[in-house]
Amino acid sequence: MNWNDAIKDFNNYLKIERGFSVNSISSYEKDVKKFKDFINESKSPIKINSDDIKEFLNVVSKLLNSSSQSRIISGLRSFFEFLIFEKYITQNPLRLIESPKISRKLQTQKRHKRVSELVDLKISDLFFEENFIKVTGKGNKQRLIPIGNITKTKVALYIHNSRNKTKVIPSFKDHVFLNRRGKKLTRAMIFTITKQLAERSNFNKSISPHTFRHSFATHLLENGADLRTIQQLLGHESITTTEIYMHLDKKYLSEALNKFHPRA
Repeated sequence: MNWNDAIKDFNNYLKIERGFSVNSISSYEKDVKKFKDFINESKSPIKINSDDIKEFLNVVSKLLNSSSQSRIISGLRSFFEFLIFEKYITQNPLRLIESPKISRKLQTQKRHKRVSELVDLKISDLFFEENFIKVTGKGNKQRLIPIGNITKTKVALYIHNSRNKTKVIPSFKDHVFLNRRGKKLTRAMIFTITKQLAERSNFNKSISPHTFRHSFATHLLENGADLRTIQQLLGHESITTTEIYMHLDKKYLSEALNKFHPRA
């Protein structure tokens, strides 16, 4: 098997079997190609061993930060998992290689993407009779989110009262939340509104839109919701990201263990 064919098949695997977005597939492909260029195609993909990987990562560690190293390791690990899936190899050469430790704080860019879910919400995405709204997240992936009666009432009042008094720019007629010029709200404006509301409420700590997501997830967790459900509601691809958002504390974990483990 040559590298070009392997990478092409890997892309199809990520798209069809894993359901990855175009951007994610492109990132994985770039990482695999970095390794291919490093070894100068001197070995077939199915002949790569852990020493080859370690030699490559030793060079990478001197050029890239921990986050970038971790991403490359993840991409390579997935590539060799694909080769296992296709029965070209039996073991992943990265099986004993750990990713470098990186900060578990969420990146601002990711938080901004979540604010985009709000500013891009459409009236056609509101299914109030079914008690759901449709949210379009990262990679244009869509998910249905339950919506409660109080929220439905507030949104309906806004649409039929405040919004109806605004002269809407035609290209934004389907957007739910508009500014006074009839265009959709910007991410920056959402941050400004949040900050202003916090000041009016006399909060003494910094509040951002992410604070609401964090509180939402924490309240669900504390009241018995499982991580998988919270993961789906927040739109996380990985359960690890859900754990980061909620900063799981030892007290909750101990209570969950005592409550649900048969030998607690």
